[in-house]
Amino acid sequence: MRILITGSKGMLGLDLSALLRAHHEVVGADLPEVDITDLRLVRAAIHGAGIDAVIHTAAFTAVDDCERRPEVAFQVNAEGTRNVAIACRESSVPLLYISTDYVFDGRKPTPYVENDTPNPLNAYGASKLQGERYVAELLRAAWIVRTSWLFGPLGKNFVRTILERARQGDSLRVVDDQFGAPTYTVDLAAKLEQIVMKGKPGIYHATNQGYCSWFEFAGEILRQAGLSHVPLAAIPTSASDRPALRPRNSRLAHTRLESEGLGLLPPWQDALKRYLARESQAQSQGERP
Repeated sequence: MRILITGSKGMLGLDLSALLRAHHEVVGADLPEVDITDLRLVRAAIHGAGIDAVIHTAAFTAVDDCERRPEVAFQVNAEGTRNVAIACRESSVPLLYISTDYVFDGRKPTPYVENDTPNPLNAYGASKLQGERYVAELLRAAWIVRTSWLFGPLGKNFVRTILERARQGDSLRVVDDQFGAPTYTVDLAAKLEQIVMKGKPGIYHATNQGYCSWFEFAGEILRQAGLSHVPLAAIPTSASDRPALRPRNSRLAHTRLESEGLGLLPPWQDALKRYLARESQAQSQGERP
């Protein structure tokens, strides 16, 4: 297959490109050459290029920045996604759109299933939800994949931030009343390929198995990295002083993956172990992953 990846220079896009190149022809589309807010450029990337599928990872994902600049969040995450969907419809190309746990308000006491009603708390979630709506309205052959708490070897993420601060001797204060599933971009990339190849169109939730709070996630990072001696304090969300509201419950049930027989991602603790091993190997070779 010839697969176009938007946001191919981002954390997920890089891992996805590396994985897909083993079995497919990959076409990358990212700034500055392809700005998804410009329909003309998006059409040029997809029309007549022999594309068999598009995986749309490009997004404005800085949650607090989205809250400060909601017009940009909607321009990129909503209208940009609309442009990609329009170009896919015109070329009869199926689209996989990456969405987020932040489309939910977090008030449900149990994990969210795919057909639960979204109700985002912040501009990022609202803009991604509008992107979902555009995809559903414009395309029959489309997959919407919601994921959460991404970390990976090829970009800035929570794991790297915790490790850098811990190694600098900083005391750590992390919220303990938001719960979700840390998700390794390498594992997610493999599942996205499987969904494109075998999954029926519709909404999927794809995260690593298991749930934790951000505080518990930080504690496991320190434990696995041999840094358990670093002070780590739990704080409530109210003490975090962040512009954007976050859902307290970001847990996503994998109902669709199970019903389609596509299998689940590994537990997040195992994913973290593999991430840290890869990071350690890269550092021993004098490289930053």
